[in-house]
Amino acid sequence: MRLNCVIMMLLAFAGSSFGQHAALTNQALRLNWEDTGKGYQIKQLSVKGQKGWQALPGVLGQYTLLYSATQPKMDSELKDKNGKALNFPETEYRYIIPTWKANTSAVSMNKEGQAISFYPQGYKKAGKALVFQQKTDVATIEATWQLDPVYKNDLRVSINLTATKEGYYSLASPALNTNDKSRFEWGCIPGVFQGNSINSNFTDAYAYGHGIPDQPVVVRERTAAALTAMLTNKEGITLAVTAEPGTARDPWEYDKSTQSNWLLGLSLINRQNQLSPTLYHPVLGQQKSYLKKGERISFAFRYTINNSDWYPVYQHVVNNVYRFDELLHLKQTSQSLSARLEQLLDYVKKDSTSRWRTFDYKGRTIGAQEYLGGVYESEKDAVKNADYGAMWMLANMTQDPILVHKRLKDAMNFKLAQQHTTGGFFNGAAAGQYYLYRSKRFTEEWGPYTEPIATTYYMLLDMGNVHLFEPDNKELKSGIRLAADWLLDKMKPEGYWEVAYNNNTQQPMFEDLKDYRPTFYGLLVAYRSLGDKKYLDAAVKAADWFIKNAVERGYFLGVCGDARFAPDFATGQSAQAMLDLYELTKEPRFKQAAVKTAQFYTTSVYSHPIPNLKEKKNGARLLKDWQLSQVGLSFEHGGTLGSANPSGPILLASHAGMFVRLFQLTKDSLYLKMARTAALSKDAFVDPATGVASYYWSAMNKGAGPFPHHAWWQIGWITDYLMAEISLRSEGRIDFPSGFLAPKVGPHKTFGFQEGKIFDQQGNLALMEKLVSLSNPNMDYVCALNKEAKAFYLFVLNNDDELQEADLQLAPSHFIPGHSLDQKSVECFSASGLKVPFSAGGKIKIKPYGLQVYVFKYK
Repeated sequence: MRLNCVIMMLLAFAGSSFGQHAALTNQALRLNWEDTGKGYQIKQLSVKGQKGWQALPGVLGQYTLLYSATQPKMDSELKDKNGKALNFPETEYRYIIPTWKANTSAVSMNKEGQAISFYPQGYKKAGKALVFQQKTDVATIEATWQLDPVYKNDLRVSINLTATKEGYYSLASPALNTNDKSRFEWGCIPGVFQGNSINSNFTDAYAYGHGIPDQPVVVRERTAAALTAMLTNKEGITLAVTAEPGTARDPWEYDKSTQSNWLLGLSLINRQNQLSPTLYHPVLGQQKSYLKKGERISFAFRYTINNSDWYPVYQHVVNNVYRFDELLHLKQTSQSLSARLEQLLDYVKKDSTSRWRTFDYKGRTIGAQEYLGGVYESEKDAVKNADYGAMWMLANMTQDPILVHKRLKDAMNFKLAQQHTTGGFFNGAAAGQYYLYRSKRFTEEWGPYTEPIATTYYMLLDMGNVHLFEPDNKELKSGIRLAADWLLDKMKPEGYWEVAYNNNTQQPMFEDLKDYRPTFYGLLVAYRSLGDKKYLDAAVKAADWFIKNAVERGYFLGVCGDARFAPDFATGQSAQAMLDLYELTKEPRFKQAAVKTAQFYTTSVYSHPIPNLKEKKNGARLLKDWQLSQVGLSFEHGGTLGSANPSGPILLASHAGMFVRLFQLTKDSLYLKMARTAALSKDAFVDPATGVASYYWSAMNKGAGPFPHHAWWQIGWITDYLMAEISLRSEGRIDFPSGFLAPKVGPHKTFGFQEGKIFDQQGNLALMEKLVSLSNPNMDYVCALNKEAKAFYLFVLNNDDELQEADLQLAPSHFIPGHSLDQKSVECFSASGLKVPFSAGGKIKIKPYGLQVYVFKYK
């Protein structure tokens, strides 16, 4: 039998080179195999960088095949080191328990099936490629290796498997090398976990993404933002293995969500317990893994070996392998962002659509919007407000009487009532995000506890943003000081806070976690609002703790209680918080921390699958694949716990404006492409009747659903994004002061509280309903007024990658009451401030991603 196998191998490889070295070489990579008698093993893998050629240590070239004759189980069998079931997460976290169980199955823990490891016995040359072959007891395998002709640091591999036994199969990408677990620079599976060390605390690593789990876990592609596993060694060489496009699941194959299909597994520790980036396809027991005798499967992937840290390799995967630009090329905008803002204005003004409610609370009328999601001890009676900065901004820009005289007054009363002011342990802290009107009390979302970051959010950020519009409001100043003093009192000597305190016992809770969140930002707000240097000193101290313990290690924590604080959009807020601290102090370390954190946050943005023009259905709607694409959208929270597991990403693109600002700062084009993709290509998720986008991708265009308050966040992020683009395109010649972050959902900021610079003039932001009409939805606009000069400014942006034309019309009857607009006095300026011709007929033409400014006089 053994002799027959040898004869078959010889016949298959007639003309092959046996007992010789096999090699692939170009100007960037050198790769050599040697027949060791046990098969062809890699003996040299070198990469060329600025320091010349560098060899990777521990080279292997070992293949692994997983096989099971029976269907692998998907039950969770996770035990602690004493063999007992892990009590995590606790029973009250009903939303994430099914996700955690699914992600801790024996398949996920890489404990299912027989692991068959080998070095191939034969090889032959096929043009510029090398073909290796191996016959095992269950399958025949042929692997083709070749250097990428364009990307010189890429090595492309395709493995074909033919089953010789019926059963379930999974192919692993070969281990090019094994690394020292105690000595590496960085490891990352984007969207799942990252860090510079192996973390033996399994739940901390696997549930929160803090470091690399010390077990050979195989994670799903559904929350892997990019389909790659990366490791940077201490010598500064990054090795990444990336699935070729088309390998992983399509989240919406045709007419329903297929988000949870599992076709690709990603890992950093392989089945042999070696630290080596590894991919698996198909996943054992999942789709495509069952084969009858004679059936075949294929797996194509590439290795990238680069003399750099992880981020340039990640950029290459996103930009080049997965062609991140594609969606911006394909998009056909059907509604401009500025048109959505007008719809959203109408939505938030109406009590019926926005579900606005008012209540008597201790002699004051407080107002907020209904919240129909889960809240601790609620009887479907929870209400909340989302974005106070956006509320005051929109009221100031529109001077709408409903907003100015009704909404703001009741919302202000709500905010003042939301603070503990009667002394005791919590004096100055936020009483809770939500008001329960049946029991007439404030509460937190997921339990009777108080988080310091909630005081940063719901006291200092909200009050601070309102204070920008009402600088003489004494109640606001008092509330800001009270909240900041509480934060100061609860800050640890090292510069951090507890995650939460029990409301009854006042004892710390969640002591298994650290507050890797931008809690320190509240003290920056207090300093800018009150001018007391003690707040700035404390903010700097806490930010330094955060840099050392969170940023340098890649450890972050989220702010969603129902997900037990799985890392989320607070990571994006941390980047903007560092940017704001840098602007205030000019200390370079805060700028560096901002950029590093923002790089981490890019791994919360989907870059796959590559969008296309294939037709798909959503209910009665016939759409193109690109319209339903997840590409460019960020997580609420990803990883193994987060909502992105069943529901996909979210449509709140709060990070878009910050990413534009980061491009302005760093010239890293990935930020700009990610910002524009999130902001400009997602019309299919907007409810046509209201202009409100759905929260979760899985809800498609169903609108606000149980979250009517999200409209304010959408007003906030859209305005922030447009203002960032205007500043970028004008190279800062047009620039308006920005306020503070919005609570919770990300890093968008408030505008409109102060005059801005318009070339050599000044102006205030304005929004007048139905005044401006542009015939092309690829064009957006923002307005401003200079009341002293009696000038009306119209900033028009082309938000497309092709030249766009439009008819511009103004409806003077919708201008400021009592004033008349002179449309014949118009002047047109380029983004650089140079005067350009303007067509008398209102025809305008703007270059790709360009900006033009129109100035009208009024009386």
